[in-house]
Amino acid sequence: MIIQWFPGHMAKAKKQVQEKLKLVDFVIELVDARAPESSQNPMLEQVIQDKPRMLVLMKKDLADPKQTANWLNHYKNNNIPAIAVDVQEKQDIQEVIALGKEMGKEKLEKLKKKGIRPRPIRAMIIGIPNVGKSTLINRLANKKIAKTGDRPGITTSQQWIKVKKDFELLDTPGILWPKFEDELVGYRLAAIGTIKDQLLSLEDIAAFVINYLQEKYPEILESRFKVAADMEDMGKIFDEIGSLRGCLESGGKINYEKTADVVIRDLRSGRLGRLTLEEPIS
Repeated sequence: MIIQWFPGHMAKAKKQVQEKLKLVDFVIELVDARAPESSQNPMLEQVIQDKPRMLVLMKKDLADPKQTANWLNHYKNNNIPAIAVDVQEKQDIQEVIALGKEMGKEKLEKLKKKGIRPRPIRAMIIGIPNVGKSTLINRLANKKIAKTGDRPGITTSQQWIKVKKDFELLDTPGILWPKFEDELVGYRLAAIGTIKDQLLSLEDIAAFVINYLQEKYPEILESRFKVAADMEDMGKIFDEIGSLRGCLESGGKINYEKTADVVIRDLRSGRLGRLTLEEPIS
C-alpha cells in the first residue's frame, strides 16, 4: 500500500526552502526520536544537497533511552552531527546552541578572513510536521515566538527568529514527501501523530502499535492492557483492551474505533512509557 499526501502548501514550502538555503550557514533538521529514520524526509536530502546539517532527535523523553543511544551512535558512525533533545531540559537546549556554534565556526572564520564584520550564525530549521520545531525555537529564543500545537501544520510560513547573539534561525513549515513507498513508514508516522489521522484507519494504526509492542515491548502490553505477547487474534486483543478501558457501545459491544483511539493516545502521550518504533540497521 502506498500512502499519498502532498498538499499544495507543502510544495510551496519546499520551493521556499530551496530559495532560502543560500542565506544560511547550515541546516538543523528535526526528527522524532521515536522514529528517527521514518521521520526524516528523503526529499529534503535533495533540497539540502551539500549544505552542512545538524540532526536533532526531538522528544527524547518519550523515546526508549537505549534505542536513542543506538541511533546517536549510528549517526556518529555515519559522520552526521546528531543530538537528542528534551525541550524541557535547559542543558539540552544549551547543547543545541553549542553544537550550532561549532558548526557555524568555519563559515564565520572564512567571513572574518575576507574582512566581513562578525554576524550571528544563521541556520534553517526544517523537518516534517508536528516534530516540535516551534517548541524548540521558543526554547532557543527563551520566549514564545513560534506557534505550537499537538497537530501537524501549525507553522504555515517562514520567519526569522533571533536566539540571543548566537543565532538567527529561519523557521519553515513542516514538509512531508509526496508518498510513503514503505507502508511501515506511514504507520510509524501515523502512530506518533505526524500525519493526519484521516489518512489511515485508526484500527490499522492501533494494530500496528500492538504488533510492535508484542515483538519489542511485551511487558508494556501486559502491564498497560493485560494482553499477553503471544495472543494472536487481533479481534480478541481489541476486545480485551476495549473491555478493560470501557470502550463499549449500547448492549455491551466493544467499540473498536474507540479502543484504537485509546491505544494511539496512550502511545502519543507517553502513558505507555518510553518506547521507540524502529531500530537502526547496522
